[in-house]
Amino acid sequence: MEIIFTNAQFYLFVVLAIFAIGDYCGIISKAKVSSVFIAMLLFLIGFMSGILPEDIIERAGLSSFASISASLLIFHMGTMINMKQLINEWKTVVTAILSMIVVMIVCFILIPFIGYDNAIVAIPVLNGGLISTQIMTEAAQEANLVIPAAVAVVIYAIKKFAGAYPASFFGVKEANKILADYRAKKISATKVENTEKKDEKILISNKFQTDFICICVAGLFAWISVSLGELTPLNHSIWALLSGALLSYFKIVPARILEKGKASGLLSMLVYATIIPSLAKISMDDLLTVGITCLILIVASLIGLITCFYVLPGWKLVKSKNIAVGISMGQLLGFPATYLISHEIAKAVTDDPEEQNIVLEHIMPAYVVAGMTTVTTLSIVVAGIFVNFL
Repeated sequence: MEIIFTNAQFYLFVVLAIFAIGDYCGIISKAKVSSVFIAMLLFLIGFMSGILPEDIIERAGLSSFASISASLLIFHMGTMINMKQLINEWKTVVTAILSMIVVMIVCFILIPFIGYDNAIVAIPVLNGGLISTQIMTEAAQEANLVIPAAVAVVIYAIKKFAGAYPASFFGVKEANKILADYRAKKISATKVENTEKKDEKILISNKFQTDFICICVAGLFAWISVSLGELTPLNHSIWALLSGALLSYFKIVPARILEKGKASGLLSMLVYATIIPSLAKISMDDLLTVGITCLILIVASLIGLITCFYVLPGWKLVKSKNIAVGISMGQLLGFPATYLISHEIAKAVTDDPEEQNIVLEHIMPAYVVAGMTTVTTLSIVVAGIFVNFL
């Protein structure tokens, strides 16, 4: 009986079950509760109570492949970048970059209060998503920085909570203004452009975009990126992102290549697996320190962003204080959360489909591009740079 509950398949099931519970909570709460937050909370409770072994990821047989999965996923994320949309929404891109700089400045200001390592780890995580968190957590673990590694994971798990309300609140304010202008016949309805890349003819034709070919192509450029990372000063994550973006832009590889290879979900889970061990090292004494540090970082970042883009003239490029604040929250939310919040805003202010279209036309491009500029694109570059400062 003991063998049944100690083999690799059992531990793999436990890990997958925790992620599944997180997803279930996210679905039934209509994304009001973060699935990642629930999963990380369950792992933390399991580790601190002794229910879960500290080396559960290793026992589940995930450690080896998990450590090499990030470069594959980063290449995949590069193929998701819509260059044309980024160029068209250049004002949004510049505003999003400015918002990332604001968070960096806030973190540097907080160094005397939270410590140098915590601030350095937090910058890419606040600016980004899973990959940035994985890069910084792994580096912190290798440097034996227990608390900074945990800070990275906790911030990642809760930052969507912090960004969702301001993005929605200011988005609704802007939507009401848009509707007032529309109802006063000051603006007219146009078709909202699809934010996804359309199917195009590429070097690898559709009939050859099989599971194994797509995964093989991603594996090839992951290997090249890691090799370049060892030969040059640039981190492998930057090489993987750039190669994915350029190859997709020039129609050499398909967009969202690992989704076509039916592997993106599995690889995402494996990347999550690389950050879970940092939670196993937190003691009860550390928990309070981690919690206070994360609270200070998130509250200070929100104050800094809202001050810059609503009180100070950081909003002038996009000509709307509300939209500027919404864009600045993109780094906390990421895509597709920004896409989903755009639709929530439209549905919150009107039940009329045409009026919802008007709202989406004005809000969704800015929100979506902000999320992709920060989380999908630039945050990986930021992580690739700041990882060298630990």
